[in-house]
Amino acid sequence: MAYVNSTFRADALSFRDLIAHPFAALHLMAQRRRVYVQTVTELGALSDRDLADLGLHRSMIRAVAKDAAYGK
Repeated sequence: MAYVNSTFRADALSFRDLIAHPFAALHLMAQRRRVYVQTVTELGALSDRDLADLGLHRSMIRAVAKDAAYGK
């Protein structure tokens, strides 16, 4: 079984961006949320053995998704 790992990391979203470009900021926030939800869904569908092969435990799924979508 093959896996593809891709992450989306956008530029930092500041308060100024929210004021100056509200639609672009909302679009960026929606993109990040989609990446988070997709990552949680895909990792959640894997078996415990598949997660272990990736070096993950089921309790780590949300943290990994948060890192993929929003960065550290």
